[in-house]
Amino acid sequence: MCGFTGFYNFNTFLETNNHAIREMIAIQKHRGPDDSGIVGINTLEKNFETIASEQEATFDSPKNLLFGFNRLSILDLSPNGHQPMVSPDEQVVLMMNGEIYNAFDFKEELVQKGYVFKSTSDTEIVLHLYLEYGMEGMITKINGMFALAIYDFRLETLFLARDRFGIKPLYILQEENRIAFASEMKSFKKLPNFKFEADYSHLDEFLLFRNLINTTLFKNITNCKPGTFLIVKKQKIETHVFYDIDNEGQQPITIEESISKLEKALRKSVESQMLSDVKLGCQLSGGIDSSLVTYYASQNLTKGNLETVSIIFKDPKFSEEKYIDFVADKLALQAHKYEMTAEYYFEVIEKAIWHFEHPLNHPNTIGIYLLSQEAKKQVTVLLSGEGADEALAGYSRFVRAKENKIFTKSFFGGLKRNITHVFDYLSYALDQEKKMIMETAFGSITTAKALRPNFQLTKAIADRSKTLKKLNGSVNVRQRKYELLTYLPDLLMRQDKMSMAHSIENRVPFLDNEMVTTALNISEEALIANHNHKLESKKILKDIAADKFGEPFAYRDKMGFGIPLRSFMASKIFQEKWHKTIQPNIVKRGLFEVSEVSKWVNNIAIATPEQLDAIWLMFGFEIWAKQYIE
Repeated sequence: MCGFTGFYNFNTFLETNNHAIREMIAIQKHRGPDDSGIVGINTLEKNFETIASEQEATFDSPKNLLFGFNRLSILDLSPNGHQPMVSPDEQVVLMMNGEIYNAFDFKEELVQKGYVFKSTSDTEIVLHLYLEYGMEGMITKINGMFALAIYDFRLETLFLARDRFGIKPLYILQEENRIAFASEMKSFKKLPNFKFEADYSHLDEFLLFRNLINTTLFKNITNCKPGTFLIVKKQKIETHVFYDIDNEGQQPITIEESISKLEKALRKSVESQMLSDVKLGCQLSGGIDSSLVTYYASQNLTKGNLETVSIIFKDPKFSEEKYIDFVADKLALQAHKYEMTAEYYFEVIEKAIWHFEHPLNHPNTIGIYLLSQEAKKQVTVLLSGEGADEALAGYSRFVRAKENKIFTKSFFGGLKRNITHVFDYLSYALDQEKKMIMETAFGSITTAKALRPNFQLTKAIADRSKTLKKLNGSVNVRQRKYELLTYLPDLLMRQDKMSMAHSIENRVPFLDNEMVTTALNISEEALIANHNHKLESKKILKDIAADKFGEPFAYRDKMGFGIPLRSFMASKIFQEKWHKTIQPNIVKRGLFEVSEVSKWVNNIAIATPEQLDAIWLMFGFEIWAKQYIE
């Protein structure tokens, strides 16, 4: 787990010193505090130069392509794992952020083909796989989470690639005469002649969903689409798809086989992701997803070598402490629990937003920040249960989609929340496709209109509607694919940015290649089924959890990772920040209407959940804008 950055000048401008790239890697040092490296490349004269990151000097000859790397040592802690890594024939330079869990499956084959290894890192194996099979051949073989940058002198080509599901970030800045790339956008701050500029063309989408699909709120900056790689050659940039999720779900698994195949895939995934030369732990929420990951992890480490970390709250409505304790006790694991308070929440929110680089997508993002901060005292690698709900239909909205009823409690609740915009509401509530999209929205049309009177629903859902229309399969399979493409990536960014802020590697076993393939082949009948006369989501996984932890544990109501926003916003620290700083600055910025929001803030005790979310969104948005736009 690491971070990298770089830039490629297409015109005749050549860098004569390494000042810019050193600053670019320095600003994201938290992603890799163990080692740094720089390679300067002259693509015209076909030469390169390797330097130490601390070296303040000019290049021996001018360069137009710069690679910079920060290393967090997980596999092979020796200097032999140093990056950027150069091939033995000095024709290929590679940087990789992430972990490849099946890398060592190929090592013997590569040795037999004559490749010599100087390290025990997965990066070197990936480099040799590229030399042997090329970009397409290599990237379709590997199973893991990664972002890659490769320059091949033979092809005069720069490759930039991102894993299947977007577990690791890879931001791309495209300008007329330059392309830049980075694990974190803040690296771009140090580029020559660059300044962040806001792009509010997707603001309606952001208001409703609190995230954007593979794009950002900055001009000219996107997040490389998962499952693709960019081919950059002679100022031309092409996108190549190496993984299409729509090809999944075409080999149905019978209901009878579902449990055994899913359990086998999950066990194998967890086992493969235990690969580490540093101490490893589990992010234990108390829910069934993280509990099962913890269970299988505990089977693969000797007793006493696995620890868990968790966030708890004083308010029992938001805390799953008793389930955390139950799992830890049952598995004989040491549980580290950290209480989240309002004081801590608002004390660190600016730091968290700086690391996240967008207005925070979820209030519980600060919880991941705290967990990672404290976990660093115990471990360097954490396994989490992220991805299970999307791949295995774990949200209640999957049950509602199966029932396909119109006049439900959920329908009338939504109608009440949107009574002042009833026609907009009915336009999607009575349409299965639009309803599936809106099920993943955090705000209502009413609150969006209150914040931004010119809000347009059709504009807000346009990109998501295009994504959904392209997907094939049953309603349930399409819904799962859609959520993996649109809802999950932002949750993964929450995990990546908050964990890497504290030099913690976060792994997600539910998003292993084979695991996702298995999950999407499992039928709706196995996933959404009756238990004790109640239609349950994610039933097959609950059955596995019931076998390990008992039915009362597996079949309790889903809590999720909520934050007691009402009590937090009633606190003195929030009220002072809002009235003294946040609200006046929102007014000055002129993007949002705050008169309604101010009423909600002044009446926190009776504010609706949607209004609390809207307040929180405005609070975070203004902090982000102050940090990055001004």
